[in-house]
Amino acid sequence: MSQVLRGHAEQLYAQELEELKKQDGSKLPANWKLSPQSVVTYLVGGKLKNGFEVSPKYIGNRRLMEIAVATLTTDRALLLYGLPGTAKSWVSEHLAAAISGDSTMIIQGTAGTSEESIRYGWNYARLLAEGPSANAVVETPVMRAMKEGKIVRIEELTRIGADVQDTLITILSEKMLPIPELNTEVQAVRGFNVIATANNRDKGVNDLSSALKRRFNTVILPVPDSIDEEIDIVRRRVESFEKIMEIPAEAPALGEIRRIVTIMRELRNGMTTDGKTKLKVPSGTLSTAEAISVVNSGLAMAGYFGDGRLTAEDMAAGIIGAVIKDPVQDKIVWMEYLETVVKTREDWKDIYRACRNMM
Repeated sequence: MSQVLRGHAEQLYAQELEELKKQDGSKLPANWKLSPQSVVTYLVGGKLKNGFEVSPKYIGNRRLMEIAVATLTTDRALLLYGLPGTAKSWVSEHLAAAISGDSTMIIQGTAGTSEESIRYGWNYARLLAEGPSANAVVETPVMRAMKEGKIVRIEELTRIGADVQDTLITILSEKMLPIPELNTEVQAVRGFNVIATANNRDKGVNDLSSALKRRFNTVILPVPDSIDEEIDIVRRRVESFEKIMEIPAEAPALGEIRRIVTIMRELRNGMTTDGKTKLKVPSGTLSTAEAISVVNSGLAMAGYFGDGRLTAEDMAAGIIGAVIKDPVQDKIVWMEYLETVVKTREDWKDIYRACRNMM
């Protein structure tokens, strides 16, 4: 595991999952590793009866996680929907890890995702040698999850073509996957369900058909309500990144994280935090994920090309790269923000100089 770039949730948080299982006295749905109450505790964090502390994976409204978990105990699939960077994939991974003990059954939705990626494929060497047979079928994560009674994750559902999306309708409504070439079907074992994610800012969006929408219960994950909440999310994710990557840099001061989060929030909201100045909004989505990326890249700069202490110079390139997606329009937005907001803040002079030097 020490050489793995990114472990699965069930590996990274194995101790927490084990402690929750030991302390879990509630009834478990079929093929669930933890009770719904314990799954929510795993997601939002808390202290167990034996004093063990479970770290929060999702920082936000607990009720949203309760709704998501409750949905998965029924025959309806779950759609996590919202802006990019609102932890949809992160939540779906941890839900699968806590419920099934396996977050690896995943289909990454793209414009090139085919029907065979969702239903099943064929081993063409076997197909030519033996003809259609069970041995020639190549199982997809959906098929395996149906057979084993586990959660399957479909990331970026709206990036998949509409005709391919509708492949899910029979699976979600009938809980079975027909294989007409073999005159047979795969029936879902209890515990099977689907968690899909989609964002509402994707330029390649394919809207879900009304028939497919009815098969999902949608939970909208909002951007963090307060700046302190967003700072806490960034801090925790950066600490996790530092631990895995073993970057030779000091942990960033909360003040530096606060400045990055403030920049992202102000440009995202089109208003300074004091509400006095209206701002132009750049074309990109300046989510919590971008703030995490800026701090992480800054740490890499500080660790390998600096003295190990995160400074404005280390973060400047990351900030500019996050904000300026359109080289013409976004540059105008950024320069105006730099001159009218950043320059006027006494304790932000270093960020102003660093960013001006990069332009």
